[in-house]
Amino acid sequence: MKIFPAIDIKDKKCVRLIKGDFNNKTEYNMSPVEQAGKYKNHGFKNLHIVDLDGALTGEIINQDIIKDIVVKFDLKVEIGGGIRNLDSIQKYIDAGAEKVILGSAAIKDKTFLKEACEKFPGKIALGLDAKDGYLSVSGWQENSNKLTLDYLKEVNDYGVSRLIYTDINRDGMKQSPNFDETSKIAQISNFPVLISGGVSSIDDIKKAKTLKNIEGIIVGKAIYDGDIKLDELVREQD
Repeated sequence: MKIFPAIDIKDKKCVRLIKGDFNNKTEYNMSPVEQAGKYKNHGFKNLHIVDLDGALTGEIINQDIIKDIVVKFDLKVEIGGGIRNLDSIQKYIDAGAEKVILGSAAIKDKTFLKEACEKFPGKIALGLDAKDGYLSVSGWQENSNKLTLDYLKEVNDYGVSRLIYTDINRDGMKQSPNFDETSKIAQISNFPVLISGGVSSIDDIKKAKTLKNIEGIIVGKAIYDGDIKLDELVREQD
């Protein structure tokens, strides 16, 4: 099981949102680079970064901060937020990212997802963020009217290397992930799945380990709020 501590960047700060609501956010004193260093020092191998400014604007905004993290620390970093074209993917891969996450752009244009997977084999992760079974896009500000399972079936053979499934209703709530829905996704997915949204305790990590086709889990607010201790969490990673 891969453990992905999360860093969400907004206005050059680490923040956490409640259910993706930009008006309901908590800012933390530690800078994104300092936070990444903290994860590295505790022995984590993987890192999940989202450029929230990018997700809102559709452009990569915090590239310099993210590149600084990738260069300074020997971590396998996956990056998402505002990545809408092949040039942006190339920039992050050149900066050393292990995976680049496509969300809104891939949902709105399946051809773009297919092109990205063909040009950057093994590098593209697909971020599916769902609310009540339907995919959301544009920083979760917009409902796509597409059922998550239907969309996944359409792109299942495109060569995506990883799928990140987030239940928006659970995100930031610390009420445990939506394991039932994630299991349905993992059962039909041709690629390994990361669980995201709502992790509240080490018990959630242990439960995730019992599910099939689950590569790892993303942990955010529970770390920042002290509900999960980093020393305890790092012992759960492979």
